Amino acid sequence: MAELHDLTALEQGAAIAGGELSSVALTDHYLDRIDREDKALGAYLTVTADLAREQASAADRDTADARRDGTRLSPLHGVPLAVKDLVQVADVRYTSGSRAFTDRIGDLDDHVVTRLREAGTVLLGKTNLPEFALPCYTENGLGPPTRNPWDPERSPGGSSGGSAAAVAAGLAPLAHGTDAGGSVRIPASACGLVGIKPSRGRISNGPSRPDITGLSTHGALARTVADAAALVDAMAGHMPGDVYTAPGYPGGGTLLDHARREPGRLRIAGLRAPMVPDAALHPDCAAAYGAAAVTLAELGHTVEEVEMPADGGIVEAFTHVWSVEAASYELEPHEERELMPFTAYLRDVANGVTARQYDQALRTFRGVGQMLTDLLFGAYDVILTPTLAEPPVLTGELREDSDPAAEFARMTAFMPYTTVYNLTGLPAVSVPLSRNPDGLPTGVMLGGRYADEPTLVSLAAQLQATTAEVTPRHPAMW
Repeated sequence: MAELHDLTALEQGAAIAGGELSSVALTDHYLDRIDREDKALGAYLTVTADLAREQASAADRDTADARRDGTRLSPLHGVPLAVKDLVQVADVRYTSGSRAFTDRIGDLDDHVVTRLREAGTVLLGKTNLPEFALPCYTENGLGPPTRNPWDPERSPGGSSGGSAAAVAAGLAPLAHGTDAGGSVRIPASACGLVGIKPSRGRISNGPSRPDITGLSTHGALARTVADAAALVDAMAGHMPGDVYTAPGYPGGGTLLDHARREPGRLRIAGLRAPMVPDAALHPDCAAAYGAAAVTLAELGHTVEEVEMPADGGIVEAFTHVWSVEAASYELEPHEERELMPFTAYLRDVANGVTARQYDQALRTFRGVGQMLTDLLFGAYDVILTPTLAEPPVLTGELREDSDPAAEFARMTAFMPYTTVYNLTGLPAVSVPLSRNPDGLPTGVMLGGRYADEPTLVSLAAQLQATTAEVTPRHPAMW
């Protein structure tokens, strides 16, 4: 007999709306699982049990009223979820993954949290991340690292690794993440999940730390494309003061609507080689990419291999902007002493970045977006790449505390495909289609034109539905 966490998030929402399941019962189910399983996993930094039960009770009352009145609520109304601890929730611990902020409490709700409250979702807790979400693993000075549910010796990726681990282990039906260089899609690939990075401006980044560079966006992690699309719908929308605002979807409707539609026949550019110099593609990831290309062709799409030149200038530009982002956190001297070596290194690099270099880096980002528009999206609808250059790595493998510069280079080689969508603001989706010979997830990534998330989710849903079932569907701890 299926357990509650076997249901998709949308199935849970439908059961709550229909009166077959209460949000309180569902929330208690997840809180019990978190209490039993998360000590070994480390997905959560803070569990908000009291708030979750309060929100679940309110959701059940609203659902009862809606059934009586014949009104429709959000498809995720009453569904529990997790939120990455890089955003503020009023009166809830807010660490940003840093020992410097161990006991900090959120002053307000960031806009994305406001949207999630309005959608009637239930907050289970705040999930683990590396310090300030800077690296692509989930290890920090606050406690043990987050483990990959598929293999506890391996990393779930990052920086939204706690969110991904929670969903993959059945400790949340879906989760919020942030993505400034691949931080939703990297752990999605490593943990066998769908990860959606929307277009720049689709979801508000305000008000507490608005991202003026445009690199970062909120995103969604879930087991199915439809669940992830529904979560993006719940988070999306313009808020006062937003720096960027994405236009409406082509054809209108919600992203969930598009996830339930056939994509039609598409022209797909396959980019096997990364645009980062000296990055090598692991055979397992190459095999996953190749299998996806074959499946897409069998579905009637046109897939053509395309080559783009590797460009070290893109890495340099990202380094300049990313180091300034690390330095943007205002810290007291005693807090500076608590920082991880990689964070301290990036802040030191920022001291050498001139205003001209910073300006040129942002212009490089704009140039990459124009290049993709001119060279690829004039002829193709979607870009297909591996999500990562390697399968999930061992915990600690990406860290080089004694040589943070080498650590940056190692991470760049691990994730050479993801960052281009942050530089350009274009949408991208990681889809879990394969397992390697060791049984570890290896995702592939679909990228699209600005504001055209609908094409990506329609295609991703088609892929997920038609690809042969991968066994096992869930890690052993499920």
